[in-house]
Amino acid sequence: MPQNTPSYLDHLRADRRYAAMVGLGFSSGMPFLLVYITQSAWLSEARVPIQLIGLMSWLTFAYKLKFVWAPLLDQFDAPILSRLLGRRRGWIVASQIGVAATLAGVAFGDPGARLWWTILFSAALGVAGATQDIVIDGWRINAAPLDKQPLMGSFAEMGYRVGNLAAGAGALYLADRFGWRAAYLCMAALMAPGMISALAAPEPEIDLIAAQHAERPGLAAAIWAPIKELFTRLGPLAVPVLLLIAGFRMPGYLTSAMAIPLFKSLNFSDSEIATVTKLFGFGVALAGVFACSWLVPRIGLMSSMLIGTVAASASHLSLAWLAGHGGEFWAFTLAVGVEAFAASFATIVLITFMSSLSKAEFAGSQYSLMTSICAMPGFVLAGFSGMAVNKIGFVVFFQLTSLIGLPVALLCFWLWHHHRDAFSLQHAPGAPMEP
Repeated sequence: MPQNTPSYLDHLRADRRYAAMVGLGFSSGMPFLLVYITQSAWLSEARVPIQLIGLMSWLTFAYKLKFVWAPLLDQFDAPILSRLLGRRRGWIVASQIGVAATLAGVAFGDPGARLWWTILFSAALGVAGATQDIVIDGWRINAAPLDKQPLMGSFAEMGYRVGNLAAGAGALYLADRFGWRAAYLCMAALMAPGMISALAAPEPEIDLIAAQHAERPGLAAAIWAPIKELFTRLGPLAVPVLLLIAGFRMPGYLTSAMAIPLFKSLNFSDSEIATVTKLFGFGVALAGVFACSWLVPRIGLMSSMLIGTVAASASHLSLAWLAGHGGEFWAFTLAVGVEAFAASFATIVLITFMSSLSKAEFAGSQYSLMTSICAMPGFVLAGFSGMAVNKIGFVVFFQLTSLIGLPVALLCFWLWHHHRDAFSLQHAPGAPMEP
């Protein structure tokens, strides 16, 4: 008789790496939202000018540049902790302490009276959170062999999504009932499961510490090698491909910066925003993930990319409609649902596309580079989003962001039409691309 397929619970019981991955994924899923997106509700309540709220989206800059200092974390130990725990786990705990400390620092600020304090600790929180992502990804890759990576990734995603819920819906609910200081202090305390997971996690057998005496490239060479390989392999397609990546989610970054200020302007409470955007939105986003996973193998990667960029940009019209329609709860729910489904679909298909372009030898570095290229244009423009809303209003702002998808869709169609085979799921990652 065939043996029963082990369940996720069986794997958790059998191997502590998987249980640790859930806890580490949870702690990884928390800081980013608390740097700016969740905090924008606090800033709105504190009557920080909308122009400044938009500029403060730049506080997430560290997540866009983390590939720059990732080699340092591979080559050097964390003070004291790495001697006790090993290099990777030492850096994980050090970064988690940094996240908890900076969350507490934000908690004791007052953006209405001391905005500089909030900016300082939020920027530090971004650096600590981005560092945590780097070292947790490094631990995940080295802690399990290649055939176990899909399972490790599944557990990481489970934890990450729950961490997002805690930092989004959880923080908003707590703020609505107990205030923002209590909410951020609770978020700092919630880094404890991640720290416990790091302490319980086994040190990877394949570790860079074992190769300390081997000759290593310098920092500049370590950063440049994956970039050079990617551009060489893509050849003439490098510019259009990277332009597609840069523009694909740009409207989404602009929307993220101004969505909660829009909801607050319509007088929705923190609890209502949490319920719709985080709990309801969580379910809708999962539906987008499943839809994308089902569709891509059936119609192909580039056709799915085209659908994703058109749908994600067009979905911003639902927010423009909400801004002009008024503050009815059903309209709020409908607009958020449309945008969340489209954004989730677009995100998953983009992840698949970027993964297909990454060579195994440089997968982490090249994927980080492409995510930075994806994030940077929208990140920069999001800083001016508050100024734009102040000048033209929410309705016109979201209408204009939906139009950004038009040139991106045209570029995607051109690549799909003229280079269909180069971007199929059957194309071997790392193989040269023919123009």
